[in-house]
Amino acid sequence: MKKSLLALAALGVFAGAAHAQSSVTLYGIIDAGFLYSNNSAGQKLYAMNSGNVQGSRWGLRGTEDLGGGLKALFVLENGFNVFNGQLGQGGDMFGRQAYVGLSTAQFGTVTLGRQYDSVVDFTGAFEVGSQWATYFGAHPGDLDNMNNSNRVNNAIKFTSANYAGFTFGGLYSLGGQAGQFNRNQIWSVGLGYSQGPLQLGAGYLNVKDPNYSFFGNNATSRTAATTPTASNMSSRVYSGFASAHTQQVISAGAAYTFGAATLGATYSNTQFKDVGTDAGAGLNPAGYAGGSGKFHNAEVNFKYQLTPALLLGVAYDYTKGYGLSNAKYHQGMLGADYFLSKRTDVYIDGVYQHASGTDSTQRAAVANINGLSPSSTTNQVAALVGIRHKF
Repeated sequence: MKKSLLALAALGVFAGAAHAQSSVTLYGIIDAGFLYSNNSAGQKLYAMNSGNVQGSRWGLRGTEDLGGGLKALFVLENGFNVFNGQLGQGGDMFGRQAYVGLSTAQFGTVTLGRQYDSVVDFTGAFEVGSQWATYFGAHPGDLDNMNNSNRVNNAIKFTSANYAGFTFGGLYSLGGQAGQFNRNQIWSVGLGYSQGPLQLGAGYLNVKDPNYSFFGNNATSRTAATTPTASNMSSRVYSGFASAHTQQVISAGAAYTFGAATLGATYSNTQFKDVGTDAGAGLNPAGYAGGSGKFHNAEVNFKYQLTPALLLGVAYDYTKGYGLSNAKYHQGMLGADYFLSKRTDVYIDGVYQHASGTDSTQRAAVANINGLSPSSTTNQVAALVGIRHKF
């Protein structure tokens, strides 16, 4: 009897030790609001909209201590529409993130799976679309992916430990096409610095065959250029460049906090190179043969913590096309975010955009706020009021 009790006690000790070395956390965000636009495809729009400041999601995050400073980790993160229950990211079960890897405090983390690129990791947080302005306040069409519209499949990723405020990382995604090593290939690198009130970041992204590997990398997408398919690029800002062989993004961001105020800025250069290379049906609506569609984008933003519960923000963004497009987009954003608690807040945001010149479709440019159908005129307004809860 004593031996049995001792055995049970020993098992309990080992079970407790194993439990203490491992953890799994359930987490999520529910973000819901009311949207108004003065001109969406020529009509006024009144709609309920999910995932505005942050995408509605739930996820599982886990770690296991392997000893000697080494840890195993995983993340499975699902996106969904709170108003109809539909899966986000084109129907992927874990379309936001899905990866597994190893980590050490001394060197950093290596992960494998569906992940964020280095532009998102090192510069995305500096643009207001990733802060308080909702994804409607992202750069037109999220052309530089700073707002994380697109994830990377089949990715190997490294993120360094923090060295006196500096971090760096890189990602490589294999295209998986037999006999075509570079087909659908994606790679990116980035560098960040954070010390005291100053934050800096820079990122580079290179995407081969972006219409398939980047814009169309969800469960319902096709991955071969020879397969007839419509473009997955929905914004007129760059939809005419869907047949590009390469998308390249160079980005930088900075923020400085003084007291309750934070001043920030971003710059990006985005290029859709060798337009006309991927000539599947619907990919070349503008009839381009060679050349590149290029964009400069610059944003300046300011936020002020008026009270511990109330955040106010204002921002201006300018986009200038060159190469195969000379469109210009001026965009202004205003917002307020009031925190009812640490996990629940209510927000109100407004976005105004004005367009001019000729866009990627070789037509007169119209306003096209990110996430909305193009306006029928050169101007477009979006306004939102909503609530966000984190768990």
